[in-house]
Amino acid sequence: MKSNFYRIVFVFFLFASGNPLFAQSTDSREAEEVKKVLRAYKEAVEALDGTKATALFAANSQVYESGGVEGTYAHYLEHHLGPEFKAFKSFKYSDYKPEVTVDGNYAFATETYVYTLVLAKDGSTIKKKGVATSTLKKVNGKWQILITHSSSRNTK
Repeated sequence: MKSNFYRIVFVFFLFASGNPLFAQSTDSREAEEVKKVLRAYKEAVEALDGTKATALFAANSQVYESGGVEGTYAHYLEHHLGPEFKAFKSFKYSDYKPEVTVDGNYAFATETYVYTLVLAKDGSTIKKKGVATSTLKKVNGKWQILITHSSSRNTK
């Protein structure tokens, strides 16, 4: 009877300490939290309101877009994204697929999507296929985007 008890305790500690199944479960939960951050950014863009995404980015974040260095998210919003929003009637994502890998307090993400813009001035439509890669860090229990790079090309 005693030996069964010790076997059960041994097996419990074996699984609870460093077992990949437990780590994978934690990483899966963390990956879902990272995806929530990425989706919140996507939703802010679709709402044409980048201020909704400010808290998603680290203060010292870096944004890169289609070969351009845009600076921090605050700078990008003020000098690039914000003015662009004024030119759009709508901005919608489709075929959105995020993939996330978590490694400790860092996460690495790739998002693929199609976006469709409707211009405010004449109602014309622009449709592009895009990809974004991002590095996030967990700070004080919250995931924040440190670096993001996006690019796009015309759809076929």
